[in-house]
Amino acid sequence: MHLFRLDASVRPTGSVSRALADTAEQAWLGEHPGATVTRRDIGLEPLPSELWAKAARSAVDPSAPAVPEAAELTRQLSAELLEADAYVFAVPLYNWGVPAHFKTWIDLVLLNQDFGGGGSKPLAGRPAVLAMSRGGGYGEGTPKFGWDHNSPYIVRVLADVLHLDVHVAEAELTLADVTPAMEPLRGLAAQLLQDGHATAAGHGRRVAELVRVSVG
Repeated sequence: MHLFRLDASVRPTGSVSRALADTAEQAWLGEHPGATVTRRDIGLEPLPSELWAKAARSAVDPSAPAVPEAAELTRQLSAELLEADAYVFAVPLYNWGVPAHFKTWIDLVLLNQDFGGGGSKPLAGRPAVLAMSRGGGYGEGTPKFGWDHNSPYIVRVLADVLHLDVHVAEAELTLADVTPAMEPLRGLAAQLLQDGHATAAGHGRRVAELVRVSVG
């Protein structure tokens, strides 16, 4: 059994998305003790976004030089995905959108034609846990409703482009404890965090079971 985990938080400690992913990973390992876990931490070790720009330019401009380093990095990123049986993605909401370093990862992965558009869909049906955190509240009826441009994008890419079977665990109001204006929301924030960890644990076990069934 082989799990791939990707973290996009820029915080090495205190990150809620990392904590939710930890819970999912431990639940998965509880079902598959001793399994291989491959990690890529793009929050602490960002990928070079300029490689994608150069590779994209060379794809549309015959006079542009080839970018072998982009091809090699895409090969490495693709191999990490292809070699895994299941996945944990931990991605926070930054400035109401997709973290730049996570978008770079997606862009580089999709240089592999098998993964996008009319590709062969090699990851189709493989199970994944998506752990997401949001510092504020973005549900219907809140002042920032409609401002979360991160979650729908990530689910769309993982589920409809990479064709993974995505199970979402999330927590909101994660900045309540450190934001004076959010003090009245701290009780709710604590409950949402507790619920998020319970969901992450359940998804970790569920994904482990799906892998067990798929590999016989």
